[in-house]
Amino acid sequence: MDLSANIPADLIKDGSEATFMADVVETSKTVPVIVDFWAPWCGPCKTLGPALEAAVTKARGKVKMVKIDVDQNQGIAGQLRIQSIPTVYGFVDGKPVDGFTGAQTPAAIDQFIAKLIAQSPGGEDDGLDEALEAAQQMLDDGEYDDAAQTFAAILGEEEGNLKAIAGLASCHVALGEMEQAKAVLATVPAGKENDAAILAVKAQIELAAATAGAGDLGELQATVDADPSDHQARFDLAKAMLAHKQTEAAIDQLLEIYRRDREWNEGAAKAQLIKVFDALGPKDPLALKGRRRLSSLAFA
Repeated sequence: MDLSANIPADLIKDGSEATFMADVVETSKTVPVIVDFWAPWCGPCKTLGPALEAAVTKARGKVKMVKIDVDQNQGIAGQLRIQSIPTVYGFVDGKPVDGFTGAQTPAAIDQFIAKLIAQSPGGEDDGLDEALEAAQQMLDDGEYDDAAQTFAAILGEEEGNLKAIAGLASCHVALGEMEQAKAVLATVPAGKENDAAILAVKAQIELAAATAGAGDLGELQATVDADPSDHQARFDLAKAMLAHKQTEAAIDQLLEIYRRDREWNEGAAKAQLIKVFDALGPKDPLALKGRRRLSSLAFA
């Protein structure tokens, strides 16, 4: 499938004073528009421009970009009081709502775009949903710092957004910042503590604590290979796998303990499995598959 087919052809374009009203003001009434004021002689522009284009492309039509050469369009640059370049403005609903000057990191650009999407003229909820989707994709792709900044930007627009709180806390967990994760969870609105996404992050924190100080993977694997009936070694191997984010392999090891002796160590394998499934969340494919396999063994 050609994913580029879903990206608008006019996603990124060169603009001018003659087209500014149509390309920026009018277009921003339906989708946010980023305006990049640049010049061919500007060194930082040569870095920022491609970075902006990459971020806009990644947003897949949720924001557009117009590039304005200030040398060729001094009138519009003067009207918007552009004093140095690169300067970037974000337009929403026909008006500039945010902006920055100078080079920016990719994470800062993603955060800037997320804030614009959150203010989308298509509706605040739609904009937030799109920003959340982008942030979640960053989290899934292991871009934890970028995802954290984007989730934080969303919370700046809607304090108490449960998905953003859960996402930001998950980023901290992935980065090993457990105290920061707990601090984020402390901002959950009263009465919402049992939201599925929030419970999943709490389970992630508990799981991280349970797998802290896990042994050497190679040594534990060798011990299990030498004696497959050594349930403690297999349990420790599963914990080490979880610590190394080898989640599916860890589930396999815990299920094998349960298959061999479901009552071992007061049902420790099943308890750890449930903790893993909770941490993954109710819709995660690994959790769904693992729960089915556990149920099959329970009724075998």
